[in-house]
Parts: sequence; structure tokens; C-alpha cells
Amino acid sequence: MSASPRKRSRAEPAEDTKAECPFEVKYESEDVKTKARKAAKRRKQAQQLGGAGGADADEDEIAKVQPSPFTPSGSFKNDENMDLRYWVEPRDKWMAMTRYNSFVLNSAKYFSEGFIYISNGMASPTNNQVKVDENGVRQRMPNEWVGRILEIRAADEHHVYARIYWMYWPEELPVQTKDDGKFVARAGRQPYHGVNELIASNHMDVINVVSVTAEAKVKQWFEENDDEIQDGLYWRQALDVRTLSLSSVHRTCKCKQPANPDKTLVACSQPNCSTWLHDECLKHDALMRTFAALGTDQPYIAPPPPPPPPAAAENGETDGSKLDQETGRPLSPPDNGVEVQQSIDAKPGASPEAEAAAKERLSTPRGSSARGGGGGQGTPTVGTITAAPGSLRKTKVPKRGKASAARPYEGLFEATLKVAENVVEIRDLRANVTGGVKVWTEPLVCLVCHTTIS
Repeated sequence: MSASPRKRSRAEPAEDTKAECPFEVKYESEDVKTKARKAAKRRKQAQQLGGAGGADADEDEIAKVQPSPFTPSGSFKNDENMDLRYWVEPRDKWMAMTRYNSFVLNSAKYFSEGFIYISNGMASPTNNQVKVDENGVRQRMPNEWVGRILEIRAADEHHVYARIYWMYWPEELPVQTKDDGKFVARAGRQPYHGVNELIASNHMDVINVVSVTAEAKVKQWFEENDDEIQDGLYWRQALDVRTLSLSSVHRTCKCKQPANPDKTLVACSQPNCSTWLHDECLKHDALMRTFAALGTDQPYIAPPPPPPPPAAAENGETDGSKLDQETGRPLSPPDNGVEVQQSIDAKPGASPEAEAAAKERLSTPRGSSARGGGGGQGTPTVGTITAAPGSLRKTKVPKRGKASAARPYEGLFEATLKVAENVVEIRDLRANVTGGVKVWTEPLVCLVCHTTIS
């Protein structure tokens, strides 16, 4: 398998500014491996016969091994590492050049194993075009790629070349890329890729060093380090170009998806859980709970504040009355000026007055008032009354697309994460609902252990 001189296709610019490079990298393929095994077998047979190995005897020695300078935290499904067997053509011309540890271009010195910006063939950026952000990080330019120098060779000062590994921007991930052994739903940037994130690879090329525009500062991000903040170019994932497989990344939260370092993560406060949770997942959970409680037409009624605890004496009694141990309130209201007896014997059965009233009810004819005729003081009987029903007016809810089936709250409520307060602020967007509170907060609840995050 041979590597293309450019890592992605593009329309040729009107003014071709790319530096000429006569070298091409080839990777060892299965055909080469088979040919090497056959050559080794012929060499062994020739040695047994006492003859020379033939012209093909050293073909299996052509390919060299490039140990990968990248060691991602994750792993690949198939290959154990990213080491690559390769050779450069024309081989004799490449091997005849002198190897160097560094080169100087436009007063800037570049070292082997360092990261560099490389012009992609379009017009190179000028000093006025290059911009840096508030952290002093050079902003990405559309006419530059990033690579890592593996080897420097030169015939003279006008013919200096570098063998490099390309660093991919997430947008450059090709079709049929596999993540965790499965084809990605769409090629290019994935939801967990950060703005300044690169992807290491074993895609090798040889370039003319005059296409180098500047030094690039790239560091590896170890996801196990929770406190590490990425304020420049970084990589955590690697691409094996032989199988188009991405190395695995750490997955967290209830959704078991990787973390985007540009977005907020909240850790569960329970020591036996401590799961890192995505801010979007926490907001989604709070919005789903809100929609389940209020639906499309119910206003949010704020709960009343809890009453202040009553003042109590040290012995647990106030004004001679005993206090309930749980509520702190008197068990019975005080009755000042009335002597309180110690005890009374309660007898089962009805009192004499209740028995007399029962006999009177039994002697009264059914259908007549116990107090006399229709002119008595009892409640008059009238015809059937029809109860007025409550408002059953249905609120017309606009139809939402299929994408909203998993998010029924869209267009009705929105949420903002308040990390410092450990709450989610809910805002009611329903114009047809009157009354109630329009903005309130809900507690942060861990999506794994279901405890309130404090």
C-alpha cells in the first residue's frame, strides 16, 4: 500500500506554491509480506544447496520498522500498536542523503520528533494573517496542516527533506472510519472532539522542508487527569491508517459517551460513585422531570417556604405544655386558668344522651324530618343540581419533528446549569400558560446513583 503525497484530495490552486518532493513512502502490504516469505524460503533453499540467494534474497530486508511515537491511552480492536513497516522510493537516493537532527529555515530551528505547521499547497500565511487567541495559542489556519517530524535527510542546503507523521483534524477523518470497532455514524468531527483537538496517526509522508511555516506546540491529553485544562493543541486519540480504526477513548456518564474538554463535566458528590456527568445529560434529565410534572399546560407553583421552628425551653416544655419530639410543637393547646386533672377512666359504649337520640331516630317515620314537617329548620330538599365542570379546554400543541420525540420539552422549557449552586435553572417558554412561576431551579441529581449532588 502506498501513501499519497497529500493526505486529502483538493482542487489545485491557481498558483501552485507547494514544494517539490521526489520521494514517496510505501507501506508493507500483505502482498509484500507474502513475497518476503517466499524470498526467505528461496534464500534458505539456496543456502542448503550452497548457492547464492538470488536477486530476490534481500527483498524482505527493504522494509524498515517505524516505532510509533504515539502511545494513546486507549487501545485498538485489532492491532496492538501503531508501528509501521515502510520504505521510501527511490530508495537508493533517499539512503544516500545525510541524516540530521535538525534544520534551520527562515531563522527558525526545527528538531526531529517536533511538531510543525505545514503549508497544504495553498498560499502560505503571512505574519499579518496569523492570529493568536487570549491564551497565546496560534489559531488554526485553513491553509495549514500539522505533522510530527520522524527523520530529517538532506543532499545539500537546497535539498532538505523530512519524513513525517500527519496529525489529523477531526473534520479530516475519512469515510469508513471505525470507532470502538464500529463504523462512525458520520465521517469527520465527532461530538466529543474539542476545538483544538488533533488526532495522531501513522500516515507517513516525505515533505520538502520549505513547506514548513512554523513550529506547532502539541501535547497529549491524558483523560485520567481530571484537573488538566486544554488551552492549546492536544491529542488523545490515534488513527491507524491500515485499518482506519480509532483508538478507544474513556467513556463516562450514564450515556457512556466520551467527554468533550470544551464542555462542562460535573462529578457526583457521593464518594462511592464519583461519576463524571455531562452537562447536557444533566440538563436533559431536569427538563424531562419538569415536562413529566407540568406537561404542556400546567403552571409551576412554587412550594411554600418551610415554617421557622418554634422557640422552646431547654427542658422541652413551653408554658407548661409538652412538646412533640419530632415537630417541636405543643402536643395540646394550653388552656390557661383551667385546672388540669391527672387522669380519667374511659368507659366503652354510648353515653345516655346518645342512646336516647338513637331511640328517637328509630321511632321517626322514614322520609320525614326528625325536627317535624316541611316548615322545620332542617335543610330543605331540592331537585338535582348539575355541577359545573372545570375547564377542559385543550391546549393546541404545535407538531414537532421526529427529532423531538426523545426531547418532548423542546420549545416548552429550557435549562441552564448553575454549577456553583449545584442546581439547574428552568425557564418556562410556554406563552399559553398563565399563572405560576416562570423561572425556578431544580436540584442536580446524579444520573447513576440518583442522589442529590451537593
